[in-house]
Amino acid sequence: MTNFFAANRERLLVKLSGNLVVLTAYASVQRSNDIAAPFEQEANFWWLTGVETPDWWLIMDGTRGKSWLVAPVGLDTSSSRYEDALASSGVDGILTLDAGMQLLRGLSKKHSIVRTLGEQPRSEYLSFALNPALRKMHDMLDRIFNTVQDCRRELAQLRAIKQPEEILRIKKATNITVAAFEHIKEILPESKYEYEIEAELTYYFRTHGTQGNPYDPVIASGKNASDLQYVANSKKLRKRELVLIDASVRSQGYVAGIARTYCYGGDPTRRQKEVHEALQQARIQIIALLGPNLPVDQYQREVDTIMQDMLMQLGLMSSRSDTTAYRRYFPHAISHGVGVDAHDSLAKPHFFQPDMVLTVEPGVYIPEEGIGMRLADTVLVTPTGTINLTARLSTDL
Repeated sequence: MTNFFAANRERLLVKLSGNLVVLTAYASVQRSNDIAAPFEQEANFWWLTGVETPDWWLIMDGTRGKSWLVAPVGLDTSSSRYEDALASSGVDGILTLDAGMQLLRGLSKKHSIVRTLGEQPRSEYLSFALNPALRKMHDMLDRIFNTVQDCRRELAQLRAIKQPEEILRIKKATNITVAAFEHIKEILPESKYEYEIEAELTYYFRTHGTQGNPYDPVIASGKNASDLQYVANSKKLRKRELVLIDASVRSQGYVAGIARTYCYGGDPTRRQKEVHEALQQARIQIIALLGPNLPVDQYQREVDTIMQDMLMQLGLMSSRSDTTAYRRYFPHAISHGVGVDAHDSLAKPHFFQPDMVLTVEPGVYIPEEGIGMRLADTVLVTPTGTINLTARLSTDL
């Protein structure tokens, strides 16, 4: 995909009117004591370079139409990491850190403004520390250039509209994930613990030529399914409890978004069936809403109406004005983008556009009844409507 990454850099420079852009890969971070956590690349950096290892820089000079990678300190030119980075990215050359700094100082005499990734949106709501590499890069550029500006929005706008090769990769990730879910449903009666399902999913993903899980899979049974933060996957499965599974694979850099809910060890109860049937109907109605040129705010309003009607039908809300009950029983967003990131940005569009890919994931969570359900599909917006990429995966309990 060398031409793909080079073309992405060209598209960004055109959008930025030939500005200077300097980005950094993520840094490797600690897992425990002297052991690093498994590494996953910053999505924008990967989308522009294809580089999957830490501590690289990318310099793009729009006025000259050239780009360079700056190698991590101590990386030998004979290293496979060096050769892979050059081959995947298609840049004009790879520089040492000293040469990269010298280039930046020279460019500062011609460019008063440099573009880089700014602050992570909504970072105040995150429950973890951010990767330090982006802040370090911003601070370093601030010492060299007169003005440092954010280019996150422009990157999000470009990445929100998927290119043909990206759609093919998302379809492949979706097909593998669908097959994994079908396999899990077959072996579910033989499982005894949530972690057995997690292990089987991971085994399936890795043995089908993929990069594994892009996020910790959710295998949540009984009351666990009402906890949106639950990823322990450690509980013993109990008969006639529901099991919510939310998982995806990363294949060739791209992911899908799928969730299903199954009944373990017997027929579902009357109440479980009632809730599930209502959720299935909401899913069908919400997917039918989507299409090109649909205003996003109209979509949200109509989704709210459908979900509120569902909750009132189930006796969980007394009226649409009961916003507390609404957010208690449906506490998450209905959709998000899908692509390199499991939660890809759609760049806050006013309208849905062809070649956007997003999830539709209605859910209902009733902790006092031990019920938690979610049905998540991956949907491609087309010029004339939508294609549900996960349509063949049954939603039956």
